Amino acid sequence: MKKSALVTALAALTAALLGSGGLVSEAPRASAAAACTAADPDVYTPPATVPATPGTVLACRSVTLSQVPGSIAMSAWKVLYSSTDNQGRPAAVSGTLAVPSAPWTGAGPRPVVAFHPGTLGLGPQCAFSKQLAGAFQDEYEGDNVAALLKAGYAVAATDGPGYLDGRTHRYVAGTDSGHALLDIARAAPAVPGSGLSRQARVGLWGYSEGGAASLWAAQLAAGYAPELKVVGDASGGIPGDLRQVAAALDGGAFSGFLADAAVGIQAAYPALPLDSLLNDQGRQAVRTAKSVCLVGTVTALAGRSIKDLTTAGLTLDQLYRQRGSDGRTWGEVLDAQKLGVDLGTYKITFPVLQYRGALDEVIPTATEDAVRAAYCAAGVSTGWKIYPGDHLLADNQAVGDVVSWLGDRFAGKAARSDC
Repeated sequence: MKKSALVTALAALTAALLGSGGLVSEAPRASAAAACTAADPDVYTPPATVPATPGTVLACRSVTLSQVPGSIAMSAWKVLYSSTDNQGRPAAVSGTLAVPSAPWTGAGPRPVVAFHPGTLGLGPQCAFSKQLAGAFQDEYEGDNVAALLKAGYAVAATDGPGYLDGRTHRYVAGTDSGHALLDIARAAPAVPGSGLSRQARVGLWGYSEGGAASLWAAQLAAGYAPELKVVGDASGGIPGDLRQVAAALDGGAFSGFLADAAVGIQAAYPALPLDSLLNDQGRQAVRTAKSVCLVGTVTALAGRSIKDLTTAGLTLDQLYRQRGSDGRTWGEVLDAQKLGVDLGTYKITFPVLQYRGALDEVIPTATEDAVRAAYCAAGVSTGWKIYPGDHLLADNQAVGDVVSWLGDRFAGKAARSDC
């Protein structure tokens, strides 16, 4: 589904509903893939063992990105690469690398933008790499990728953790997502034929779920991937405080995103209880969430409340007090995903651009504003822009500004701080 069609569908649906810690690692070793000739299923098959070196290419295959508009000449690959989960264990992640065919004419090596898409849904068919290649047309950020390629930049787009066969996407799990984004930037030069340099300047970019992931990558970069030459991060529509976001979503038009978050966080922290708390309606909601993409998530799960899905009729606050087998509660785990906390440990050494829609109806603007305030208070150079649209529209409205802002960072220009 193209962005314009998706905007129309979601706008109509919304109107109808509302009216009725860091691990230091060396650079990756030589790619485990001698050539990009893997079969498509191999990219999504969890390997028996995953190398401990993040950014190792495990499998790759050449593809055509039919959902990137503009007839841009490029080389593109699906990739399976190694990353690290929130427990410091090796994990495999899938993604896409695209490199423009036109020679890079700027200073230094061709820059790389590590990109994390916004919410796509938990179904295995929803992976960004599958959608860009046209296997399922529900994606809405092909325009973002096209704009970067037209500017001459390579795009290393992670699917995010958990889109492999038999796994569950670790939706809004901060450390896992931040690692996955940094590690596809590490993997990009190791893809045979990419022509990319390990000395390339790297930009980070994401919106909504991707905005949280890219800010987590920014917070983790210095400790986890110090060899990467990250020069800036652009993050929009940020769900910076999952408790605050959950309160706004529960029982509303976009409560499907809350279902995704519960499933994704439990996949990342399996000691947390979930199935044992659910009634039959709740278990069906989980099955639905795991099988559909963005539009299906919104339409099939709208109006659901956590109290109607649990055997004890739990409120969100009661759910947060439920304790897992490792002793941590749901609330403690959600608090660990909060952005803008402990910035003395998570030191960001490059400029950040944050943005949101003035009419954001999905993410409470208070949590987006709070992340900006926390970064400013910590001395992070933070640009800030508010667009006139809602949550979905602001993503598209910002594309030109973000690409220009990243271009200035790649050119070594000083960034303006709006703190």
